[in-house]
Amino acid sequence: MARIIPLSEGSFTVDGTKQFTPFNLETDKMQDRPHGSLLVEIQPFLVITDRDYILFDAGLGFRNNDGVMQIHQNLINEGINPMEITKVMMSHLHKDHSGGISSVDPITGERTLSFPSATYYVNNEEMLYALEHAGKSYHSEDIVILQQRDNIVFTTGNGTIDGYIHYEVTGGHCPYHQVFLVDDGEDKVFFGGDVAPQISQMKNRFAAKYDYDGKRSMELRQEFLERGKKEGWTFMFYHDVKQPTARFE
Repeated sequence: MARIIPLSEGSFTVDGTKQFTPFNLETDKMQDRPHGSLLVEIQPFLVITDRDYILFDAGLGFRNNDGVMQIHQNLINEGINPMEITKVMMSHLHKDHSGGISSVDPITGERTLSFPSATYYVNNEEMLYALEHAGKSYHSEDIVILQQRDNIVFTTGNGTIDGYIHYEVTGGHCPYHQVFLVDDGEDKVFFGGDVAPQISQMKNRFAAKYDYDGKRSMELRQEFLERGKKEGWTFMFYHDVKQPTARFE
């Protein structure tokens, strides 16, 4: 049976500058933030199966006041050593999902993978696209290390890993965005990255301006919602400030 652990790094607002500014849900007010700001959670997930410790996306890469990477601290708080992570599944490489892929050691100044024991799964075309479009959304300094290590699998198209983790290229949010379904025979756990980022977006039909192809993302959400209802998926929502997971009847 799969165990799901949300690894929230907190709530943030993001505006046209693509800066992520911490937001306290109890004390901060949206009207005080720049016009057009979005309120999002940054929430990687750990899924523990009888074979793997699977991380879905890697967070912002921020460090806490003690200098520890937030994603590492969140795992430690759950009693998990970051070295235990066996797989890192990347939906795409926008900085709010990939900032925690690697980090610079504060003492040595050397950049290392944040999960050196894991195999990282990254869409090959997304990797190339990210490096070509480095800037506000893609931070090449966080991700270029992926091309220099041998524990990285660059995927193309749709496929299956170890017979039970299915990946599918969707596009929509960005040209080579991908989603994952873990099916261990007992549970079906779905990670839709930024084509299924919040529960409200599953329930309401709308095309987001910040998507590469908003109409495609809208269609994908409807498609995944129907499939998930039929097959009993548990959805994991990376950007939902209130509800990390849900099942739809």
